[in-house]
Amino acid sequence: MLRDDDPPARQVEKLQRINQVLIERIDRLEESRGSAWSMFQAAVALEQEVLTRTRQLEKAMADLSQRNRELAVARSSAEEANRSKTRFLRAASHDLLQPLSAARLFLAALTDTPMDAQQQELTERLSGAFESVEQLMHAVLDISRLDSQRIEFHRQPVPLGDLFRRLATEFAPLAEAKGLRLSFVPTDAVVESDPVFLRRIAQNLVSNAIKYTNRGGVVVGVRRRDTTGWLSVYDTGLGIPAVDRNRVFDEFQRLGNGSDAPGMGLGLSIVRRACVKLGHPLRLESEAMRGTLFRVGLPLIDAGDAPGKARQEVATATLRGRMALVIENDRAMRRGYEMILTDRLGMMARVTGDIAEAIRALQASTPDIIIADYHLGNGETGIAAIKALRAAAGQQLPAVMVTAHRDPEIARACTEMGVLLMEKPVRPTELGEVLGRILD
Repeated sequence: MLRDDDPPARQVEKLQRINQVLIERIDRLEESRGSAWSMFQAAVALEQEVLTRTRQLEKAMADLSQRNRELAVARSSAEEANRSKTRFLRAASHDLLQPLSAARLFLAALTDTPMDAQQQELTERLSGAFESVEQLMHAVLDISRLDSQRIEFHRQPVPLGDLFRRLATEFAPLAEAKGLRLSFVPTDAVVESDPVFLRRIAQNLVSNAIKYTNRGGVVVGVRRRDTTGWLSVYDTGLGIPAVDRNRVFDEFQRLGNGSDAPGMGLGLSIVRRACVKLGHPLRLESEAMRGTLFRVGLPLIDAGDAPGKARQEVATATLRGRMALVIENDRAMRRGYEMILTDRLGMMARVTGDIAEAIRALQASTPDIIIADYHLGNGETGIAAIKALRAAAGQQLPAVMVTAHRDPEIARACTEMGVLLMEKPVRPTELGEVLGRILD
């Protein structure tokens, strides 16, 4: 503070100090104002940036929602197309396999008649052609079923000994024609799986092994490891190079060393799809020039839980003189059944076209077994036919259902009725084996 009695020099010094303090305060105020203004400007800029980014995000979300709607529509269309394909194949399978099945029966009857060398050669070539068509049809239908999201499996005890005997009967002629040894190691192992698809897996593995083996042979057996039975198919073929071991499971893939082998390259694709669906681990081991080993892991179960013990193939003599009542609306199939049942198996056959005709035949004499086609026409089914015949006979007559419709509902109904289910096309040797096993 200035005092009147201070000398002028003292007053000037005090005024200078006061002035310096005021200048410093003003500078601080200016700095404070500048900082606040900068913050204000930054806040405004940030708000604009937030608004811009928000609008961009909203636009991106709208675009994403539109893409999701488009993807949902495309997925729905694809699923509907797949369902339509499955429905078409299921509906068409009967019409496609019916004449093939009839032709097989006629061809089998033809082979039982005397023929010269040229006729035998033509018959063998026809048989091979039918085999190729049948394999392709089954492959297409199997892939369609395995791609379906609604597929149902019927897991049950499967005696591998029975499966091996059926495969030996089926593939022995093919192996013999190539000069190969085909061996099935006897086993009493019982596993849990879907019997239809397990047989298809084994068929494809054995068929593939024979196709790609030119010398030596094929051995089929099962190895037990704790609670797992490894179904093993080993061949002495050229082997599969390491670079091709994943590719062989894709559709239409065939290795160069077997390019002259028949087939479309679908067998191993079906094996992998079926194993994935059933939860069966699949293993491949191969060594160049020393062969290939495919293994499928199957859960072992107590043989005492199986519906029946494994049986040897029943001789044809067991069926001689037994009567079979056939219900089949297709005329060619009726004639084919009649020829196989009477001429090859030595049975008596009564062939009918519908339920009413079958009941009239039943009233004349009670058959030992019923063979019914599922699709009889005019709204009738083999299920209804078997029920009507059992009711008319007053007893649970043994029965076999033959169908081209791979429908889980049909399989479920047959299981509930205690009826054995066979798929078309019908193989005469398999038909004889099935009938013999039932009537033994």
